[in-house]
Amino acid sequence: MSLLVIAEHDNASLKAATLNAVAAAAKIGGDIHVLVAGSGCGAVAEQAAKVAGVAKVRVADAAHYGDQTAENLAALIVANAAGYSHILAPATSIGKNTLPRVAALLDVAQISEIISVVDADTFVRPIYAGNAMATVKSADAVKVITVRTTGFDAVAATGGNAAVEPLSAGSDLGQAKLVSRELTKSARPELGAAKIIVSGGRGMGSGENYHKVLEPLADKLGAAMGASRAAVDAGFVPNDYQVGQTGKIVAPQLYIAIGISGAIQHLAGMKDSKVIVAINKDPDAPIFQVADYGLVADLFTTVPELVAAL
Repeated sequence: MSLLVIAEHDNASLKAATLNAVAAAAKIGGDIHVLVAGSGCGAVAEQAAKVAGVAKVRVADAAHYGDQTAENLAALIVANAAGYSHILAPATSIGKNTLPRVAALLDVAQISEIISVVDADTFVRPIYAGNAMATVKSADAVKVITVRTTGFDAVAATGGNAAVEPLSAGSDLGQAKLVSRELTKSARPELGAAKIIVSGGRGMGSGENYHKVLEPLADKLGAAMGASRAAVDAGFVPNDYQVGQTGKIVAPQLYIAIGISGAIQHLAGMKDSKVIVAINKDPDAPIFQVADYGLVADLFTTVPELVAAL
């Protein structure tokens, strides 16, 4: 049995989410192949070849794969799907955009955001914003799966010695073109991969308060900064700060929720964090139900005191 994992990368380096997808593939069992599609992506292929557990890296290097548009990428995957029992990708924006197209072209049902593998045909995935777990068994000849990265510990990025095989590029379908990409640059860790996250909610009151109160704490801890949807909708911070069902799914070693009430949609995105600390002046806030440590206090007094003590 062979499995194909779609690598996520920026044509220069392999994204950490790929390591989680490989970990899920390893739980299923079989020979793991990694598909690297990009432009000038030789360095990515070399990195993928070193990933523990990978048996083969297949590289499609062409200009029209540089932006990894879903249409071209899906066509490439389907053209090379023969012989694979499972096709997996991280449940990131690229994976969520591409794999439904792959499933439709293969005429199979996609299995979305698995967090556990029961056997080669059976998987566990969250439903109802993570309040229930569904065990799904598929009889399809090819299982097309997106992997929730927080559900699987990443495999080692080194230690492997996979063969690298060039793959013929498909034609450019010309159905979509990337016009521009605006990337947020920050000296802080990337939110989805951070080990510590300081997150603020509606209780911050304003964007000025958010930055004035939370940034010193994040700086002390070397943490990424996150936010609830309420804080994002209020304009305190940009969308890419959002943690939750409609934002980023995170599972850091430490998650500090400040001024966040704990709506179910937010909890769905962070409740797998190893340690959760909540600071809120409302003792009945739902966030305290999932917190390992809770402090009922005024955040504008408590957070500066915490910063001073660190």
